[in-house]
Parts: sequence; C-alpha cells; structure tokens
Amino acid sequence: MAVSTIAITSAVIFLWGVLSARLQHADLTAPIVFVGVGGLFAAAGLVDARSAPEALQPLVEVALVWVLFSDAAGVPFRQVRRDAGRYLRLLAVGLPLTVLAGWVLADSLFPDLGIWLALLVGAALAPTDAALGLPVVTNPAVPVRVRQLITVESGVNDGIVTPVVLFALAGATAVQGNSGAAWLGEALVELGVGVVVGAGVGLGGGWLLQWARRRGWASEDVVGVAVLALALVAYAGALVVHGNGFVAAFCGGLAFGAAAGRRGPAELVFLEQAGGLVSLLVWLAFGALAIPIAVDHVDLSIVLYAVLSLTVVRMVPVALACLGAGLDRDTVLFVGWFGPRGLASLVFALLTLEELGDAADGAVAIIGVTVLLSVLAHGLTAAPLASRYERALTRRGIGDGEGLARHRSGPRVQDPDDPGHA
Repeated sequence: MAVSTIAITSAVIFLWGVLSARLQHADLTAPIVFVGVGGLFAAAGLVDARSAPEALQPLVEVALVWVLFSDAAGVPFRQVRRDAGRYLRLLAVGLPLTVLAGWVLADSLFPDLGIWLALLVGAALAPTDAALGLPVVTNPAVPVRVRQLITVESGVNDGIVTPVVLFALAGATAVQGNSGAAWLGEALVELGVGVVVGAGVGLGGGWLLQWARRRGWASEDVVGVAVLALALVAYAGALVVHGNGFVAAFCGGLAFGAAAGRRGPAELVFLEQAGGLVSLLVWLAFGALAIPIAVDHVDLSIVLYAVLSLTVVRMVPVALACLGAGLDRDTVLFVGWFGPRGLASLVFALLTLEELGDAADGAVAIIGVTVLLSVLAHGLTAAPLASRYERALTRRGIGDGEGLARHRSGPRVQDPDDPGHA
C-alpha cells in the first residue's frame, strides 16, 4: 500500500473521530462514510485490486477474530435470563431458517454459482450487525429489552454461522480444485478442534485473569491488552493444531465471558475499541474492492436478491420464530427489519475473494450489493423508524414499557417489565 494511501486513510479516521457525533446526527454512520471513502479510493486508482486481497488478508482475519471474540464474550448472560427463550427462538429457529431461505433463493436466482457458493451467500448474509443500526440500539425511545434483543442476537449469530460459511467455502474450494470427498472430513475435524481449543483458551484465560485480579497481580492498565492477545491466542493456537481459528475465536469468547467474572465486560473495552478501528479499515477495504466488483456484475437479479434478503428472507423467519413468544406485532416487525448486514458479511466476502479469486466474483457481488443496500437502508431508517415505533407503543398505552408482550388469560395486570399485547 502506498504511503499516500496510508496517510489519507489515517486522516479520514482522525476526521471521523472529530466529526463522528455530528455526522451520526445526520444519519451518516461509520459504514456509510468509510464505504464511500473506499469507493473514492477505487475510483482514484489508489488501490491495486489485483494485489489488495492478498495484502489485506491479515487485516480481514484479525478483524473477524476480534469481532467474534468480543461479541461472544460480551453477551450479558446474567442480564438476559428472563428473555432467554426469545433469544433461543431467534438463534435456533430464525437464524437457520434465514440461512436456508437465503441458500434456496441464491440457488434459484443464480444457478451458475453452484450449490456451495449459493450456501455461502445465504450463510454470509444471515448474521446481523447492530453497529449499522446504532441509532436504534442506543436510542432510549426503544424499550431496553427490545434493544437488548437486537444487540444480543447480532452478537451471537455471526459466530453461529461462521462454521457454515467456512464449510461452504471449503466445498467451493474443493469443487474448483476438483478435490475428492476427503475435504468434508477434514473440514469437520477442523471445526471440532477449533471448538475444543477455543473453549480451553477462553476458560483458562478467564480463570487466570480473575485469579490474578484477586491477588492484585494484574494491572488495570494492561488487562485490556491481555484480553486482545488472548483472542489471538485462541485463533493462532487452533491453527497450530490444524483447527479452525475463527470457530476457536468465537468459542474462546463465549468461554472467557463465562469465566472472567464481573470485571469481564470492563476488560473487553480495549478489545472492542481495537476491533472498532480495524472494522473501519475493513469497511474502507470493502468500498475499495467489493464495490467495483459489484458495479461490474450488478443486474436486476442481484438487486432483487438484495431486496428480498433484507426483507422476506430475514423478516419471515423472525416472524415464524416469534410465534408464541409473546411479542406484539410492532415489535416483531421492528426486530425483523433491523437485521442489518454488516461487518461479518463483508469479511466473509473478502475471505471468499482471497480464497477463490475471480471465481468468487459472482458471490462477492451479491454479498456486496446486499451489504451496500443495507448500509444505506438501515443507516438512514434507524432513527426515523425508532421514533415511529415509540409512537406506536405510546398510542397503545405502553410507551413506558418494554415493548414485549405475554399472552395472558383473565384480567390484565400491568407490569412495568411487561407492557402486554395489542
């Protein structure tokens, strides 16, 4: 990468830090800004599209490792017990249905992709990114438990679909290389090893850190750096023993969050900030690499897939998963719409581009157009729809509740944590 490109990128990141609050008030989120800057880089010829994927591979992989680990470790299990059934519905029912629907739709609209790349597209576009809907998950107008539902879902679903994406990528690679069926067993073994290594590293690291804190051995100034390094230990450790590093990072985060104790969330702050910085660079890389591919390949079929992926493919599975969960209609629609596709999807696209080269252009174009449409649609509608949702709850007399309803028989008794249903 040229020194001029590094200088411009650094200046843009600094300016974003200076103007971020002002720009966010204008509904210009970080993804919108940095994708746009990346597109300008491509138009100005500041990025070599042929060599960039290989050069950016470490950045993309580190970004995914830190995001998977921090998202998994940050799940507030103790705080979400009362709504555990709803989380399980979204993750165990809604998410698989979304992957399946996206797979079938991709295979139907783009038969040339083949079954494995169609599965990759469906799985890569299933996870959501709460950062794209930041005006929603930080908006006090939206009930706390609804915000938490969106945040926890987006924090876990990327880790759940990661094995599916990597499995599909292994299948597509095997087909392209005319490999035999041996890849199937190897992929499953790598996933299993990744689970074991990640869980072991996360549990051991969390326990050791908590033990050191009790004895006053751990300085608060460097604990965050230690957690950041622990995520890389899980990833690299799995690779050393021929396991899947990304699965290890996610499982390591879950295990660390369970073992680190009450100070665990505070120790994730530095990791989240470092991940945020790397995420900005990935958004910029997405704009510089994937947008030109998307522009070259875009057609009505891809636009149709993108629109359906953000609406029907997401919202219908969410609605089905929420049947009998006690969620009112407005909440189901709100949660269903705010499933923006973001960092995880574009990282999967860039990894696919690195692994398959030009053979991945079709899949990358589909993912790229969908994420780009999501960046714009969800970024621009977050604040207005949050206000509209608040007004809908207020009209129904539950504006100060949590937007979550339970079906009851008999007289209705108002509960501040349970506003009831229409």
